[in-house]
Amino acid sequence: MNNLRQKILKKLTYRIAEVSSKAGEGHVPSALSILDIVWVIYNNFININLIKNNSKKRDFFILSKGHGCLAQYVVLEEKKMFSKNLLNSFCKYNSKFGGHPDVNKIKGIECSTGSLGHGFPFAAGIAYGNKLLKINSKIISIIGDGECNEGSIWETCLIASHHKLNNLICVIDKNKSTDRALKIDNLEKKFDSFGWKSIEINGHSHNEIIKALSIKSKKPIAIIANTIKGRGIKFMENNPEWHHKNINKELLEKIKLDILNQ
Repeated sequence: MNNLRQKILKKLTYRIAEVSSKAGEGHVPSALSILDIVWVIYNNFININLIKNNSKKRDFFILSKGHGCLAQYVVLEEKKMFSKNLLNSFCKYNSKFGGHPDVNKIKGIECSTGSLGHGFPFAAGIAYGNKLLKINSKIISIIGDGECNEGSIWETCLIASHHKLNNLICVIDKNKSTDRALKIDNLEKKFDSFGWKSIEINGHSHNEIIKALSIKSKKPIAIIANTIKGRGIKFMENNPEWHHKNINKELLEKIKLDILNQ
């Protein structure tokens, strides 16, 4: 990762922690595991101007694991979709920015998500509609590995395969958070068996993410992204205690110092 990109990602990592700390709310580790992926999607594939203009020809990104919304919020903020002071109201009374994204409140959010297994079928619907309308666009959805326990995920896989939705990309955030309850096993083989083209990558390598998202295929594409839950904040990494926990002022200062020293 080049120095500028590394500097931006450190900034966004701290911003996620800062916003959550101000609110006393937020799934910080779940946001951090997908931050690199979300950044690459918006920085390399999504045309922000087409979103602002509500163009029918735009590419779509849907965060199905909506509890990781802080990653999407801080990236949209960095891309100047809204002013910085707005996000400081995260999870406050009358804020546009809730603990799950709301399509009716925030420009750039394409679907209200949070109930696991909901956003991915919506993404498939857009992909199918665009294919019928002969609109050449990508529809990218991020789901969690725990979300793969939802039946609607696999029902959507069947529909997408049947209709040959090669404009649909599913990125699976494999941060192993589901392993404590139910082993998900080999996701690559699972998606292959549903008629998808699957690939496994390092979900924190920008080069691998870009390469995977650029694949051409006659089938829908599944990208199994191996990630670290809480990536970038050492005491949170792979620590289930921090799935949803408040960051006090002392810890926020520690996070700031740790990020600067990385």
